[in-house]
Amino acid sequence: MTGATGFVGRQILRSLEDAGVPVRLVVRNLRTPSPDVVTTPDLFAEDAAWWAETMEGVDTVVHAAWYAEPGMYLHSPLNLHCLSGTLAMAQGAIAAGVRRFVGVGTCFEYDLSAGDLDLNTPLRPITPYAGAKAAAFLALSQILPASGVEFAWCRLFYLYGEGEDPRRFVPYLNDRLSRGEAAELTSGVQVRDFLDVAVAGRVIASVAGGDIQGPVNVCSGRPVTLRRMAEAIADRHGRRDLLRFGTRPDNAVDPVRVVGAPTFPVPESPEPW
Repeated sequence: MTGATGFVGRQILRSLEDAGVPVRLVVRNLRTPSPDVVTTPDLFAEDAAWWAETMEGVDTVVHAAWYAEPGMYLHSPLNLHCLSGTLAMAQGAIAAGVRRFVGVGTCFEYDLSAGDLDLNTPLRPITPYAGAKAAAFLALSQILPASGVEFAWCRLFYLYGEGEDPRRFVPYLNDRLSRGEAAELTSGVQVRDFLDVAVAGRVIASVAGGDIQGPVNVCSGRPVTLRRMAEAIADRHGRRDLLRFGTRPDNAVDPVRVVGAPTFPVPESPEPW
């Protein structure tokens, strides 16, 4: 497994460990001395031969690593580095005789103008991040099955929860409101599909242990406006008066609606944020 120390990856790892699944981690920094932890300064710089050796005896690969710094990742040239490294990883998996490969994609691969996104929605990425993810999906969906490796691709929608970067929407609101400070927001009319990252981790772990192949939507299927979400968070603090809608301009290219059709039903959890 790659990306096990990340926002999504740590939840996948937790679910796998809770299920008693032995996991070999590929990480930048050693968590604890263990034969099941492999370290590398840059996993995306390793070649296919390195991956083949690292994956020796591995049944299933869960590839959750990618460059994802908030405010930077969408347009970063590092997405090409992640793409090339992912393809090398796949070549190594084939050489090692891996049975199954599960990757993590994004809803941004889709044509977001559709609003409601299912597995039949055409792909139309409009950022380097989404383009690199879509390219990885398209390449791996041909290369891996042709070599006898099962392949599944889990597309994430909008996640929140434990370990979230403080620059993201939910932590920003909680931080400002908890300190009694105003939160500057857009109009809030945008409709989104939010899911707790812990639930997403369980879904991906289930995909890893299952037999489904091809794309998988990891989402709630429940639409909510950013305004309603912000108000629910503010109500927990008793400070709806600190919400400043419209003090930030709406992004002209930001889609009005992004709601997925989940491949797997997720538990009903209205407004858990």
